[in-house]
Parts: sequence; structure tokens; C-alpha cells
Amino acid sequence: MNVVILAAGMGKRMQSALPKVLHPVAGKSLLSHVIDTARSLSPARLCVIYGHGGAAVLASLDKHKAVPGTEISAALQEPQLGTGHAVQQALPHLDDEQPTLVLYGDVPLTSAASLKRLADAAGKDKLGILTVVQDNPFGLGRIVRVGGAIQRIVEEKDATEAERLIKEINSGIMVIPTAKLKQWLGKLKNENAQGEYYLTDIVAMAVEEGVQVVSAHPAAPWEVLGVNSKAQLAELERIYQRSVANALLDKGVTLADPARIDVRGELSCGRDVTIDVNCVFEGAVEIGEGATIGPNCVLINAKIGAGANIKAFTHIEQAVVGAKGQIGPYARLRPGTELGEDVHVGNFVEIKNSQVAAHSKANHLAYIGDATIGSRVNVGAGTITCNYDGVNKFRTVIEDDAFIGSDSQLVAPVTVGAGATIGAGTTLTKDAPPGKLTISRPKQLTIEGWKRPVKLPKTGGGAGK
Repeated sequence: MNVVILAAGMGKRMQSALPKVLHPVAGKSLLSHVIDTARSLSPARLCVIYGHGGAAVLASLDKHKAVPGTEISAALQEPQLGTGHAVQQALPHLDDEQPTLVLYGDVPLTSAASLKRLADAAGKDKLGILTVVQDNPFGLGRIVRVGGAIQRIVEEKDATEAERLIKEINSGIMVIPTAKLKQWLGKLKNENAQGEYYLTDIVAMAVEEGVQVVSAHPAAPWEVLGVNSKAQLAELERIYQRSVANALLDKGVTLADPARIDVRGELSCGRDVTIDVNCVFEGAVEIGEGATIGPNCVLINAKIGAGANIKAFTHIEQAVVGAKGQIGPYARLRPGTELGEDVHVGNFVEIKNSQVAAHSKANHLAYIGDATIGSRVNVGAGTITCNYDGVNKFRTVIEDDAFIGSDSQLVAPVTVGAGATIGAGTTLTKDAPPGKLTISRPKQLTIEGWKRPVKLPKTGGGAGK
């Protein structure tokens, strides 16, 4: 099939300089949601209609073009004269032999399954409309049926009192035979309250020509909700997050509060995972079986091993935590961090671009950057790897069973041998041999007869002094 996505609207009610379709839901723009869903259907052609904020919309398409999938074309609608006029701009990009699916860049939550159901109902020769029955259809186009058959769609502003009582509404999403679509679009008129060319007017044309008009329904009514304001954007965010939470619960994940979780990407969980409140997951996050995520954690493109315990207020980005790891609270694992099994990283410890092998610990107030740390290493409080000379980064190597005393500075490049001990307060600038104590602090002295300075009394002052 062909797919046309309408994304030219300004979105005045958003009260934003950002084009409406570029506002995010679950960390991804409304338009990106629609494009990704459309591409999952493997269409032959995909065309995005842009208008307001055109440069920004076109720039947003670049990241999609960089990902393998259906090629994306774009067509400018200027001025914006309605949905029928918008689809007209896509006609040069469409294959006449394939039906055309019309989607909307501000309706992000329609599932691929619902669209496939609509496409199957329409086939190649029928006009298919995704419709929904709503208790309060105010402001929406009504589906007018006669004897159960769809005859036309009437917009709220053009509807009679009787037609406004109809509760079945048009989502705007249609599948249309493309050759017929081109004919019908050429016949559209703008004799309506808005002075626009409505795509919905082709329904009456189809009926008049004997083209069967069919309908399908989405799995959930919220799949066809659009965004016209920040309030509606927030509403869709919560709907989306609740649907993600329900899916996690169905897979055996324990959520302390399903209303307080934000997934802005893909979250994959094993059995018996527990997630506390106010956690944010971005990008691709994988959590192993039996792991626990404490409250107020942020995980970005991270992998958490089975049985790991991520404690409160921990931030993990592009990092791997091994099985049974103990991380946090208030720990930060930065990109390139890879922790082995049963590694302990405590409060206010930051690790960047480092590998830490099994059973090693850094439990308090440490910075480990550009380091390779072996097994069963203990890193004392206040320890830092001095990895940057202001221009270049250098690496620190700490071998198995080493003990790093508190408040030590390891000036890279430097190696601490296996089983070595670094005395507290040491500044290490040369390799420490294995199995020995290395210490650099000066000998402790007590100065006899030394007296602490006393504060001098203030002298009085006056005019002329």
C-alpha cells in the first residue's frame, strides 16, 4: 500500500514555536510514532505532507531516512486548505496500483494491528474508514449510515441537530483505492463552514459511484485520539504509559504504582522484576530476571543483570550491570561502564568508560574513569582516577585482589599490581608492584612549641584617623 501522513498543521493551541507534530510522547515525537507504525506495515510508498515549521519537520525526517525501511518522501502543502488539499500534494508520490492509507501526524497511538485490520477490510477496491463510537463526540465528524451502510461523513459545524446525536465518529484514518482517490480529489469543493477541501467528502462520492464503503474499529478508543493542546498531549502521555505498565504487569513485572512509571523507548524485563515509583527508562533497557529497581532511578540504554539491586536515585546510561550487582543509592554509571557479577557501587560513586570485574567494590564517594579493574578489588572512599591531563585521557589498571586505601589519587597512566595495597592518602604516579604496600604520604610530625595564631583585637577608629 501507499501511506500518506498529514503533518502540515500549525497547532496554535499548543502555544509553542515547535511544530505540533514534533512534540514528544514517551520521548518520541508524535510524527515519529506515526512513521514507525506506518513503516511496520512495509508500505510501497510513504509520503509526509509538511507545512508549518517545514524546516524542522524535514530535519526530523532525516533520522528516519537513516534507518533501513520504506523510503520517505515529503510534499509541501502551502497554503493549508484542508485535508483533501493536503492529500492532493502527495499524488505524484503514489502508486496507482496500490491502495492509499491516510494517517495523521498528530494521532500517534494507532496500532499497526488496527491499521492492518482496516486495510484487510478495504482490500484494493473498497474505501475503508477507521471509526469509533464515543459517548461525547462533540467537535468530531459523524458517520452517517442508512440501513447500516455508510453514506457520508458530516463535520460538526456542518451537521444538523439530528446528525449531531450520532455517536459513531470518523477518526480521519482511511484506506482508499488510489486511482479513485485521484479522481475524487479533483472533484472536491470547499463549500462548507471552514472554506476547506475536506477529504471526508470523498465518502459520498464513493457511495454515488457504487464503491463499497466499509469500516473497522481500533482495539481501544484512545488509539485515534489526536493532539491539539498541551493538555491533550499530557493526556496521551499518561494513556501511553498506562498501556505500557499494563503490558509489563501482564508479563509478571511488579510495579509499585503503575501510574508512576515512564518508558521512553523499549523496556524488556525478565520474570519477577520489581520496579519502584518514579523511574524513567529511555532508549533500549533490558532488566534481567529477579532484578529490583528502586525509586526515582533513571536508566538509559542500559542492561541490568539478573538479581541485581539498583537502589534509589541511581542514574545509569549506556552501561551494563552484571548479575547480583548492588548499585546505589545515588550512584552514577556513565557510558562505557561494564560491571561484572556481584559488583558493589555505593552512594555518590561515579564510574565512566570502565570495566570492573566480579566481586569488586567501590562503596563510597569515588570517581573511576577510564579504568580496568580486576576481581575482588576494594576501592576506598574518596578515591579518584586522575584520567585527564587537560588534553588527553589515560587509563588506570587495577589488577585482581588489590586494595585501594581511602582518599587515594591514581594518576594515569598507572598500574596497580595484583594483591597490592595502596595506603590511604596516597598519590600514585608510578606503577605499584603486586603484593606490596605502596604509600606516598609524608612522615607524620608533631611540632613542639607551635602555637595557633590568635585573632587580633579590633582597633577603634574615628573621623580623621
